[in-house]
Amino acid sequence: MGAKASTLTKDEVSEYQELTFLTKQEIIQADKIFQELLGENRSRERNPRVSQKKILTLPELKSNPFGDRICHVFSTCEVRDGSLSFKDFLDLLSAFSDSATMEIKSHYAFRIFDFDDDGTLDAKDLEKLVKRLTGDTEEKHNRSTGDLNKSSLSDLEMKQLIDNILEESDIDKDGTVNLSEFQHVISRSPDFVSSFKIVL
Repeated sequence: MGAKASTLTKDEVSEYQELTFLTKQEIIQADKIFQELLGENRSRERNPRVSQKKILTLPELKSNPFGDRICHVFSTCEVRDGSLSFKDFLDLLSAFSDSATMEIKSHYAFRIFDFDDDGTLDAKDLEKLVKRLTGDTEEKHNRSTGDLNKSSLSDLEMKQLIDNILEESDIDKDGTVNLSEFQHVISRSPDFVSSFKIVL
C-alpha cells in the first residue's frame, strides 16, 4: 500500500507486541495500512474507526466469504456496524496470524460461524456456513437470474450434510455444536490452523 511513516511511538509498538501475536514489523505495517484506509479521517478523530466497507476492500478480506462476519466479530463499536478501530484491527490480525494458538483461532472461528451470536452452532448457522463456503448465497442469487449454480445443494442434500456435521460434532447430542465441541473437531483438523490466517 502506501509509503507513509508509522504514527505509532516505540512504546505503543512495544505494548501492542506484548498484547498480540504480532511482530514489531507487522504492527508497523498494520498501522500504515490502517492510516491509508482512514484517508482524510486520519487527522480529524481521536480514536478513528474504519468502516466495514473500507476494511473489506483489503485483498485479504475482499474474496473471503466471511469478511462481514470477521468485521462483526472483531468490531468493538457499540452499534455493531462492523467498523474497526486500530486496536480492533490489530486483534483481527493477531487472531489470524501464524503465531496465534489453535485455541485462539478456533475461538474466533466459532464466533464468526455463529451467525445469530447465541453461543452455539445450530442447523441454521451450519446451513449459512455451508452456503457461504459453496458460494451459494442470497446476494449471489439476487444478482443472477435466480438459477442455482452447479455447486448448489438441494434441500435434501443440505439437510443430510448438516445432519452429518451434527452427528460428527454434537458430542452431547443437544442438536447444536458448542465451543468445546467445535474445538474438539478442529483439534482433529491440522489444516485448520494454516488455513485460518491473514497476512498483510
